[in-house]
Amino acid sequence: MKRERLWAGLFLGPAVFLIAGYLVYPAFVTIYLSFFDRNSTEFVGLDNYVRIFTNNAMLTALKNNLLWLVTFPVLTVGLGLLLAVLTDRVRYESVAKSIIFLPMAISFAGAGVIWRFMYTYRPVGDPQIGLLNQIRVALGAEPVAWLLERPWNNFALIAVGVWMWTGFCMVVISAAYKGIPRELVEAARVDGATEWQVFRHVSLPQLLPTLGVVMTTMIINCLKIFDIVYVMTNGNYGTEVIANRMYKEMFQFRQYGRASALAVVLFLAILPFIILSVRRHLREERSTNG
Repeated sequence: MKRERLWAGLFLGPAVFLIAGYLVYPAFVTIYLSFFDRNSTEFVGLDNYVRIFTNNAMLTALKNNLLWLVTFPVLTVGLGLLLAVLTDRVRYESVAKSIIFLPMAISFAGAGVIWRFMYTYRPVGDPQIGLLNQIRVALGAEPVAWLLERPWNNFALIAVGVWMWTGFCMVVISAAYKGIPRELVEAARVDGATEWQVFRHVSLPQLLPTLGVVMTTMIINCLKIFDIVYVMTNGNYGTEVIANRMYKEMFQFRQYGRASALAVVLFLAILPFIILSVRRHLREERSTNG
């Protein structure tokens, strides 16, 4: 028994050390610094947290994150489900899925640069170099300042995130969709069910656990969104989000206390979804093991 514990300690020791050094310790230091001023020398109590919920710039970041939270997971999971079902019915399934999944191979910064060019705006009468505005002009409409006009600029940024993550959702959901027993589907069709009824009453209930996992993953991703906003607008024109504001407070304004408080708020916002995901995984593991 002692020998087994010794071997377990030897194997787990390096991992525990790395987790403690790179995750646990920085987390506690961040919480500690969130109660101090910009120089981390004077204790200010909850002032940094109060500012988060009273300052206009901070409130804009919170509202925009809420907008991402409401739209981004629904669109990515919804489109992923739709595409998983549709691509399962075509001959060129692998090609279609590869094309849809392709944006995931691009870095978030790279995607931001690509779509910044796509959204590029020039005044009316000037040659348009942005693809979307060039199409609008060719159709006889006026160009749109996609990244400047509120609230549409936030939706333009969300569209980039949806473009990147829909392929991921599609692949995961498609794997679960193919795992549905064909006997259930065929039995429903033999009983006279339409394709919609088969999907609603047979396929969808079987996909609910996978949809829950994918939705949780998308929620966590949208709460900590940073790269797309930083590259395309840097939070200007009312597009600020929590992670980008935290970056500005830390590296631009040198407000270490405020940046730490934002990090804590972001962590607390994400924590319930992480716990939910872990509990779901443990529950599924218990059911699998009997």
